[in-house]
Amino acid sequence: MTVHSDFSPAFVADLARADVVRALQEDVGAADLTAGLVDPAVRASARVLARESAVICGEPWVQAALRQMDPDVDVIWYVPEGHRCEADQVVLEIHGQARALLTAERTALNFLQLLSAVATKTSDFVQAVRAVPGAHARIVDTRKTLPGLRLAQKYAVLTGGGTNHRLGLYDAVLIKENHIAAAGGVAQVLRRAAQVAPTAKFIEIEVETLAQLGEALDAGASMVLLDNMSLAQLHEAVRLNAGRAILEVSGGVNLATVRAIASTGVDRISIGALTKDVKAIDFSMRFAAETL
Repeated sequence: MTVHSDFSPAFVADLARADVVRALQEDVGAADLTAGLVDPAVRASARVLARESAVICGEPWVQAALRQMDPDVDVIWYVPEGHRCEADQVVLEIHGQARALLTAERTALNFLQLLSAVATKTSDFVQAVRAVPGAHARIVDTRKTLPGLRLAQKYAVLTGGGTNHRLGLYDAVLIKENHIAAAGGVAQVLRRAAQVAPTAKFIEIEVETLAQLGEALDAGASMVLLDNMSLAQLHEAVRLNAGRAILEVSGGVNLATVRAIASTGVDRISIGALTKDVKAIDFSMRFAAETL
């Protein structure tokens, strides 16, 4: 799995631990009253099964949840991070304190089902674009994420083969219609952006018409977001651009339309649904009968 430099293994491990601490506090509070029914001396084995095909994502979060409750837990992954599992396949096996496994179960599965859902949806879009002859567009996420879990979801996009857009308002600039109006025009706002954000990863400007695209290109824009344009407009935008700027598309993108959009020759396709409209993957944990 290739991960953006912002998501080094050490960073992801720290991120997962912090997310898990919050999640366990939310779930466990002062004590797990139900797990208290189990003798703390009892050890158990458990298997996590996928009930549907999915790209597995969330291993660092699962590991962190289990180890927070049992530092000596043994976890065996049968489907590595970023690989696809099939329905009813055993994804991982766990050996540890029965009470700890029961307490950590829901938190671990919640992260696994959410992040695998994001990675799976991303992978579906990536594979759809790869099937288009000559297309080179990257699938890109947005800031439409679950509050407090943005970095985890953006990690999942990377795991599914996608590309991160800006992580937040702090690392890159995306100029929209209201910014243009407030700054006095396209050329003016681009000049201002270069002045106030010299360390930004990129400066991107959103346009809604081909005329605005021409204006942005003439002003030296290096990245342009084409918002809700028709396929005919996208083809013309690529022709007018002639490789001068990176062209990104947003709006009206789904699995039924993404191939046609990619075939226009644009460079990036951003999709809020990757992280916003998430249907969790169905996983279940089953204890081995002889361990109970």
